[in-house]
Amino acid sequence: MEGLTALTSAKDAVATLWQLAKADPALLKTITLGGFDPVLPSSFLIGTAAQASIAAATLAASQLWQLRNNQSQRASVDMHHAVAEFRSERYLQVDGKPAPELWDAIAGNYQTRDKRWVRLHTNFPAHRDGMLALLNCAHTRDDVQKALLTWDAADIEDAANARGLLATMMRSRKEWRNHAQGQAVGAIPPFTIEKIGEAPARPLKPSARPLAGIRILDLTRVIAGPVCGRTLAAHGAEVMRISAEHLPFMAPLVIDNGRGKVSAFLDLRDTQDKAKLAGLVRQSDVFVQGYRPGTIASRGFSLENLTKLRPGIITASLSAYGTRGPWANRRGFDSLVQMATGINVEEAAAAGMDGPKTLPCQALDHAAGFILSFAIMIALHRRATIGGSWHVATSLAQAGRWIENLGRLEDGFNCPDQDRDDIAEFLEITPSGFGELSAVKPSGILEKSPAFWEKPSMPLGSNPPRWA
Repeated sequence: MEGLTALTSAKDAVATLWQLAKADPALLKTITLGGFDPVLPSSFLIGTAAQASIAAATLAASQLWQLRNNQSQRASVDMHHAVAEFRSERYLQVDGKPAPELWDAIAGNYQTRDKRWVRLHTNFPAHRDGMLALLNCAHTRDDVQKALLTWDAADIEDAANARGLLATMMRSRKEWRNHAQGQAVGAIPPFTIEKIGEAPARPLKPSARPLAGIRILDLTRVIAGPVCGRTLAAHGAEVMRISAEHLPFMAPLVIDNGRGKVSAFLDLRDTQDKAKLAGLVRQSDVFVQGYRPGTIASRGFSLENLTKLRPGIITASLSAYGTRGPWANRRGFDSLVQMATGINVEEAAAAGMDGPKTLPCQALDHAAGFILSFAIMIALHRRATIGGSWHVATSLAQAGRWIENLGRLEDGFNCPDQDRDDIAEFLEITPSGFGELSAVKPSGILEKSPAFWEKPSMPLGSNPPRWA
């Protein structure tokens, strides 16, 4: 294991994000952060990452509310509550029962012929079936392991990627930082905010909620992007989740991250549905997409086209490995990015074990989601004050690098895990289109404009594709 690095406080972590966004430093004095790491058993500062990313988003919402109402307010984030929100899908219950299983039977870690490790992600049927075809084996862990013992790790990673499948070789942190993609990720900050067009300023009217009247199109899936949309909805935005009937989904994530949103189906392979989305864009303020770089642009919704459809729009892009480097177009999920970037090696070494060890939550997903929502709100503030169209972006790999740079704990595993009983005070019960939900409520507390979800979580496609 490489030497453990100096620890960053949550206060300093928030300040760094805030400074990168060139936001008003005076607001940093208005937030209170309670608690300290470790909250979960890990050598990484998971509690600090959760608290800092959520606090940044909370402060950005507070800044918008202050702009609208010419008043300030206090904010706070408790670290234990933030960590609960950082793995909210784990605590979700529907009608008093755990949500449906998230992971496919063969997803996970395997050894290869060259005694290295790979991780397979097979939660979507096409990825599962494609992997079984590539390996020419049955849908059992034993058969997959036998098949992978005939492959070297780098070869199965390359072969899977060539077919649009998901297998990632475990790398050390040194290997990743010497890799061309690791160097590309290391050269950029945790997020970027770029002006991409001219448009007049759109001042915000006084309102009880920071994002009241802001319309957001959410074209994202799984965790990070949907968490971003869910966070914006918690501060009053009108969020429309756009999916399509033919796309697979993971039920617990749809349920947990659908709170506060309406949900519509549009098939962007269809000319009429593309025209409907263009019509929605013309009436929207924010367009968030989480598909591989270039995918949405190929359907006619490039940054250039979006700014033509709606001058002054805020566009937001989420990816696995960023928009630069040889892996810019590669598919990826939190668990795979942990594997590729050295996080699993470092965590295992700290725990004194061989093989990969995952973080105790999907920390890259959640950090990226909250950081993206923070950056979007910063861009909305800029649009309201100086005008322009803006593009914000982050990736799971950037979030992972940010978490690594917070520092490492010598005794991070000397704490118990946080179970559902431990976080009972942070849960709320609400109705939904799936049944009665018990789920984690927002951890970012604002004294005058509290975060909450007005709309219940509903099945995908429950609403027509039009703004109210």
